[in-house]
Amino acid sequence: MNKITIIGAGIGGLTTAIALRRKGFEVEIFEHTPQFTEAGSGINLALNAMQLFKHLGISEKIEQSGHSLKAMNVRDLKLDLLASSPIKELAALYSVRAVAIYRARLHSILLDELGDTPVYLNKKLRSLCQKGEQVELVFEDGTTHTAAIVIGADGIRSVVREAVVPEVKSRDAGQICWRGISKATLAEAFQKELNEIWGVGSRFGFVPISSDEVYWFALIRKDKRNNLSENGLSLFKNYPQVVQQILGETPEEAIICNEIRDLKPIDIWYKGNIVLLGDAAHATTPNLGQGACQAVESAYVLAECLASEQDISLAFEKYRQQRIAKAHYVVRTSWALGKMAQLEKSWACSLRNFLMKRLPQTVADRQSKRLYALDFKLR
Repeated sequence: MNKITIIGAGIGGLTTAIALRRKGFEVEIFEHTPQFTEAGSGINLALNAMQLFKHLGISEKIEQSGHSLKAMNVRDLKLDLLASSPIKELAALYSVRAVAIYRARLHSILLDELGDTPVYLNKKLRSLCQKGEQVELVFEDGTTHTAAIVIGADGIRSVVREAVVPEVKSRDAGQICWRGISKATLAEAFQKELNEIWGVGSRFGFVPISSDEVYWFALIRKDKRNNLSENGLSLFKNYPQVVQQILGETPEEAIICNEIRDLKPIDIWYKGNIVLLGDAAHATTPNLGQGACQAVESAYVLAECLASEQDISLAFEKYRQQRIAKAHYVVRTSWALGKMAQLEKSWACSLRNFLMKRLPQTVADRQSKRLYALDFKLR
């Protein structure tokens, strides 16, 4: 099979390249940014992603550069526990650890793993189309390139997706999210946990990503932002002291703000010699912490299918069939969870919290197992 061209050098694109290289494929990557920067946020790599990174031989590097977790908790404004995910027990079952890590460090690890694989920067894709057995790529700088197989790992605003399913647009979740890295020192009780505090129409999450760094994220409903005269983070003044400490030790210029969007589940993931992966195919809201993890799953499965099938269409269809059910489950579940987390009426939030505290632990256990178990064999 000819060289494989990947559009996008994010976590999904780089992991796909690593998995393909492990199978003996020649790979090239085109990335729209002019350079890789240290700016960014943290990321939670759940047990499903870490199983695959272990299989690819890079889990130890990730663990050494990140911070392992034993629990993922949802709490109320008094820090009382509403729900908890049993990471410790499942980590023992899968023989891996869940890891929170600075996104730029993970990116660097993946790039290093690719060795001499060509990664072309400042190559923003304008359009692409299939011509016979080949795909012609046109970049914003006026250059063109011919590819045998194109993998679109170019995110939720994917240009590649426009060539596969042009009618599909991203969906507004009605939420605004701030992210940052703080130098706050967390109490010992929070050192091995990801915690998310749910308020009224807002929530705040935080997780240590190293011994002296805390990644945090804060979400509000977009309609709340319209009533604010300045920074929406002022809405979190009624949150516990740990939140004030984290925000107080975050450089304001390093805070990232963006709207939350996803893709309503789509069934078409490929066309001709072009296939979608990660956010280009199944972008999800961040409520389950599974966006990058699902991209990693898709990366591994796509590489396996291309290695086992000579016919490109059969390989793409096999990949789609293996991944679509779980990817869509994550999108739908995360969307519903986001709506529940951002309820705007105090009485509704009180009822939500009351019911969550009384849910059997087996409910959270069942969802965790569905997320973290791999529904395909490792080869």
